[in-house]
Amino acid sequence: MKVVPLGANVVVRRMESEETTAGGIVLPGSAQEKMKQGRVLSVGDGHVLKDGTKSPLSVKEGDQVFFSGWAGTEIKVEGEELLIMAEGDILAIRS
Repeated sequence: MKVVPLGANVVVRRMESEETTAGGIVLPGSAQEKMKQGRVLSVGDGHVLKDGTKSPLSVKEGDQVFFSGWAGTEIKVEGEELLIMAEGDILAIRS
């Protein structure tokens, strides 16, 4: 099942966090910080401009993005945790 966001929203799958530190120490699940980067799974149809036309989003499906720590709303679809967030919550795209 595909989740299709509305307007200027995007659906992001958060990347997995590191299980070990740079020094090789294994971190338990409760000590791991949630990653602030992910991959865009789907995008909405764009921003509505004053004249009623739609402006497409800057991100596209497959982009790897960085976002703020509190960005988005977590949802669970078929057992998978996803984020729905406004395009404005995305800070950068990895090129």
